[in-house]
Amino acid sequence: MPRGTAADAVRLAADDGASAVLTVPWPPFAPPPTSDPSFVGGVLARHAARPRTVGLLLVRRGGWAVGTAREGRLLVHKTGSRYVQSRTAAGGWSQQRYARRRGNQADALVAAVVEAAAARLEAHSLDGLVPGGDRGLVEAVLADPVLAAVAALPRGPLLDIADPKAVVLEAAAQRARAVRVLLDQP
Repeated sequence: MPRGTAADAVRLAADDGASAVLTVPWPPFAPPPTSDPSFVGGVLARHAARPRTVGLLLVRRGGWAVGTAREGRLLVHKTGSRYVQSRTAAGGWSQQRYARRRGNQADALVAAVVEAAAARLEAHSLDGLVPGGDRGLVEAVLADPVLAAVAALPRGPLLDIADPKAVVLEAAAQRARAVRVLLDQP
């Protein structure tokens, strides 16, 4: 039986005390006028399956993938890689030099992703944006003024991804339509 519906989640409770929270993809979700679990589930399923065109922006140290997907299928995409040195255990001047080098390499990665995203993500034709990978790098990409309109789009949750490659981008396009379920059993 539903315990509550909101614009971003549906909470269900069973007689034995178990509960589930279903995260609504692409809020807002208009709660149905009834609390019948099968009706609420059907409305949520239709909401999740509604055709949407979304931008995908996946960034991790060393790699990136950008694309546009509709109904879980990629329409256009581009992937790439940029070397970003990992942390070192060196101390003193070497540590500072490596930190500067890492910063410069990360800046080059962000610039490459911004260029690819600007060419492939047209904000006026997108219903939302699905980010994935390293939160700090994603935010650095979206902070660029060139992508201001893309950054203003509704966002899905940050996806935890492996190295951003074409196959990972295809999986992210499918995951963008998913309803996440968090179960709690006593």
